[in-house]
Amino acid sequence: MLFPRHLWPKLADGSVTVAFRRWKRPSVRTGGTLHSPVGLLAIDEVAPIGIEEITDIQARAAGYEGSDEILASLRPEGELYRIRFHRLGEDPRIELRDRSRLDETDLAEIGRALARSPWAVPVLRLIAERPGVVSTELAPAVGMDRFPFKQRVRRLKALGLTESLKVGYRLSPRGQAYLSRLDSAGRPATGAG
Repeated sequence: MLFPRHLWPKLADGSVTVAFRRWKRPSVRTGGTLHSPVGLLAIDEVAPIGIEEITDIQARAAGYEGSDEILASLRPEGELYRIRFHRLGEDPRIELRDRSRLDETDLAEIGRALARSPWAVPVLRLIAERPGVVSTELAPAVGMDRFPFKQRVRRLKALGLTESLKVGYRLSPRGQAYLSRLDSAGRPATGAG
């Protein structure tokens, strides 16, 4: 679930606590969390609603002037959902990706996370070699379509190994340290750590 840039300051200060989306099926669930550009959000409720249930008060809680503005911003197809949330705090991946001192426990943890992902180390190496390059160019270099490539990079980002840029990606300090440790240990270019 993405938020337009003009809402980011209101997400950051906690004044936006509601969103409306039309979906074939929800992309978030009640009780889950969502990484946003301004931190981690806790999803308090995901409920299907009718158009008439969008009040001006709820529209303002979503960062809009009124219900008409909300309706104009929605895609035309899909079931209408109201999502209530609150900001939990900073994105924990930020602190994680800056941790570049990896001990054996860290290496084992990353290795376990990547054990069933033979694509992981080749993707990390590609991003290291070509920072700031768009996914449409990177994906074919490792024999993938763009969408699965982006999903896999998100998994690496969740482990604190990569960072998204305005265009493309780069390795985080943690990702750089992980590759360096693999290289110094002479480990194979697989997901196994």
